[in-house]
Amino acid sequence: MDELFNFQEIPKARKMALIAGWRQWADAGSISSALPQYLIDQTGARKIGELKPYSFYIFQVPGTHHMFRPIIQLEEGYRQTLEKKRNEFYYVGNEEGGLIIFLGDEPQINVEQYAEAFCDACLTLGVQRVAALGGVYGAMPYDRDRRVSCVYSQPDMKASLEELAVQFSNYEGGATIGTFLVDRAEEVGLEFVDFYVFVPAYNFSQSAVEPQGLSIENDFKAWYDVMRRLNHMFGLSVDLADLQQRSDQLLSSMDNKIDALEQEMPQLDVRGFMERLDDEFTEEPFLPLGNVWTDELDDLFGEFDE
Repeated sequence: MDELFNFQEIPKARKMALIAGWRQWADAGSISSALPQYLIDQTGARKIGELKPYSFYIFQVPGTHHMFRPIIQLEEGYRQTLEKKRNEFYYVGNEEGGLIIFLGDEPQINVEQYAEAFCDACLTLGVQRVAALGGVYGAMPYDRDRRVSCVYSQPDMKASLEELAVQFSNYEGGATIGTFLVDRAEEVGLEFVDFYVFVPAYNFSQSAVEPQGLSIENDFKAWYDVMRRLNHMFGLSVDLADLQQRSDQLLSSMDNKIDALEQEMPQLDVRGFMERLDDEFTEEPFLPLGNVWTDELDDLFGEFDE
């Protein structure tokens, strides 16, 4: 399967973890598509390889025009940019511990081949465990810890995952790319856990004529809450101070938006809606025994916990 991926570098580390996200369907709060890119930028991770895009994407379907075609930008007849599907691996670390960050485009076709290529690439890189990211919208208090659900590939993983204050999903329905990969990972003996973070979204009016809703596009609170778990699970020391600040700013912004809606449309009873949500919500805070995420940035990936 190595013809479907290409690595310019195979980093070596005693402990190798991988965080994966996709530009995909289950991307509420931009957790799957934007958090991996944030980590790449924050850590200075370098690109080490990619899955080749051959046979995973549709160029066109008869009767459609722009639905699947890549976007090109021309200037005076010369190509400036051409949007292409990308599935890229980035790396940061040292001989003791390494982190691979993957960011890709959810495949449109040949998902079985894509899953095989992805898992084979992980095994080639010596990855011990993959953490995939996803987000789903739901009605929950915006100022409380986000609920995190998970799906895992190996039965003996459950005990360690219980330490992360997660819910074990009983979902039945259409598979995401993450849950599809869990199946393939089990077949090849790869530890793979798929995290889904619940992102606040509200419909304050039941009227179909004038719906009034509110959702969070980039849920920094969700990013922060899931990264605390990944730091603990992998023994990383990613500095989360910036994310914590963004999370606090997001909550303040949401306070202002709720106040504005309450004043502009009192008939919606927005504050009453939020109070009822808060009363019905059971928070499951993540309270780890250690504080590995507060290590110095200079030692970003220095020591993986035993």
